[in-house]
Amino acid sequence: MPQGDYIELHQKRHGRRPDYAERKRKREAREVHTRSKQAQKLLGAKGKRFAKKRYAEKAQMKKTLKMHDESATRNKVDDDVQEGAVPPYLLDRDLTIRAKVLSNTIKQKRKEKVGKWDVPLSKVRPVAEEEMFKVVRSGIHKTKQWKRMVTKATFVGPGFTRKPPKYERFIRPSGLRFTKAHVTHPELKCTFSLDLISVKKNPNGSMYTSLGVMTRGTIIEVNVSELGLVTPAGKVVWGKYAQVTNDPENDGCINAVLLV
Repeated sequence: MPQGDYIELHQKRHGRRPDYAERKRKREAREVHTRSKQAQKLLGAKGKRFAKKRYAEKAQMKKTLKMHDESATRNKVDDDVQEGAVPPYLLDRDLTIRAKVLSNTIKQKRKEKVGKWDVPLSKVRPVAEEEMFKVVRSGIHKTKQWKRMVTKATFVGPGFTRKPPKYERFIRPSGLRFTKAHVTHPELKCTFSLDLISVKKNPNGSMYTSLGVMTRGTIIEVNVSELGLVTPAGKVVWGKYAQVTNDPENDGCINAVLLV
């Protein structure tokens, strides 16, 4: 085995620690202070290398900001000479046109694109780890506390096989596993019981997405082949996204709205 691969292998088998995302966020927040301290303390060749690296990063950042900046710039018009005389006081002036119209058009298109993928529940309540997971004691003397039991509704897929209990870190109870969802079509005003395909995005974090945890506001993929939806090209649509609108662990079912 190549040196260092055992870390990735362990992460694949057992996953990351439950507080990984929070620790990573704090580490990134502290990085600003660390860089500031380094910029003040480093001297000599090491200081020069650090300053050169930071200069390159800032230059790249300014280029990116300038590229995204939509200011009202003035551009020369390369039109043909108009017929008729021009007054002398206008001879030394360049005919200009504002790029504001183009800028507004781009902004409008962006708004339309955002509105197209707008979801019914844009803001959801964050779920704490203490609420999401229950600590499970294991071992002969019940001293080990690294196992976690998921207390929310989950989806694991048809070919799911549990790990041996000794090595299973996240336990997803069978009673909270769901394979169907009650999906409402917003335009047809009808509700259908559809099969779940996958969990696409849980707003609480990527770890919950990979575990297949479904909470309020989660984006899921459902099988809509029986609805008979077709694309403009005439192909039958098989899977579409929907957003969970209830708390499945409390209601005992999954209610969702189709994103059309």
